[in-house]
Amino acid sequence: MSFVRGLQCRECGQGYPKEPLHVCETCFGPLEIVYDYDGIKKAISREKILSRPKSLWRYRELLPIDGEPQAGLYSGFTPLVRAHRLGEALGVKELYIKDDSVNHPTFSYKDRVVSVAISKAIEFGFDTVSCASTGNLANSVAAHAAKAGLNCYVFIPDGLEQGKIIGSAIYGPRTISIKGNYDDVNRLCSEIADKYGWAFVNVNLRPYYAEGAKTHAFEIAEQLGWKLPRHVVVASAGGTILPKLAKAFKELKQVGLIDGGNCKIYSAQASGCAPIVQALKKGTDLISPVKPNTIASSIAIGNPADGYYVLQAVRESGGWGEAVTDEEILDGIKLLARTEGIFTEPAGGTEVAVTKKLIQQGRIPRDESIVISITGNGYKTLEVVARSVEQPFKIQASLSSFDELYLQLAQPAQGKALAGEG
Repeated sequence: MSFVRGLQCRECGQGYPKEPLHVCETCFGPLEIVYDYDGIKKAISREKILSRPKSLWRYRELLPIDGEPQAGLYSGFTPLVRAHRLGEALGVKELYIKDDSVNHPTFSYKDRVVSVAISKAIEFGFDTVSCASTGNLANSVAAHAAKAGLNCYVFIPDGLEQGKIIGSAIYGPRTISIKGNYDDVNRLCSEIADKYGWAFVNVNLRPYYAEGAKTHAFEIAEQLGWKLPRHVVVASAGGTILPKLAKAFKELKQVGLIDGGNCKIYSAQASGCAPIVQALKKGTDLISPVKPNTIASSIAIGNPADGYYVLQAVRESGGWGEAVTDEEILDGIKLLARTEGIFTEPAGGTEVAVTKKLIQQGRIPRDESIVISITGNGYKTLEVVARSVEQPFKIQASLSSFDELYLQLAQPAQGKALAGEG
């Protein structure tokens, strides 16, 4: 049973039926899914959710499909890792990593939104799906389309990391690289969607697609014992995920799955592409587009479609936003890897580095619960960190060669120990 009433413009409130629409004809505002929350409250319960398979579809009453899920049956329900060693390094008491770098099947949070979008595309009768992407979304759309037997075209900016290019091409879509940045790709895709009538997950299916991001927040609350953390840090690119986390926390309260509590939400961006953080710091609602210049390509969107709603959600929650340099991003990647054994892409390094900065600023207290939302996998972006990690030592295949190397490697550690004894 579907609890979706229809679509509604976020700006003027104009209502629309459940169709592949994303822009209001009256004011050109974005459209949003409207639910029957009274009906959901009667139909859903913690016990019902716990009885279901561990995927994002365990929260199906709060997702915009009419029938059975058609994609992503194994997506979602990623680990919430208690990060003791990273917490110690940052000087905080209670820190968690929500690790979507191991999401199924393409190792990013995008598997959540695409699961919902492809399911909806099938319900609408589309036979071709597509997207504009900085890499992770293209991977996910290509994989889910292959599983569903749909035609697929993915559009990416020129110069992406090979891991992300191959991570799409392996599934057999038509991959089109555009000379330009993501904003150029997105503009072209809007025109293609109008002309060819395909299901573009982040264009004409955007209201449905974006709802999948809520499952990231639903899982955090469930995995914390049906309560909210005090603080969540998440990267902002086009602005899809952060407002949906805020919406999800409100929905959990509205349908009675959690009793209360407030969570402050923080936007993390790279200094080389920080239009949202710049607007936050200026105290304005106006997002001024920027030209991206950062190693964090997956969040390098200079004109975020939902940037205004990120600002709104951050401010309503009492949170904040920060930007960090590429050097700080690399340090964040390595810090997470060396403390928690989690290898994230630059977006995740951004989140770790921003969390560190917010703690140092005193904006996030050291004695309250914190969740860092890691949204992508570092094995897709090896080029970014290749020069900043120690290269292998080369020796002969003999014990004496290793003995010689070991003595060299052990000397600095021994020196430090002796200095400590003195």
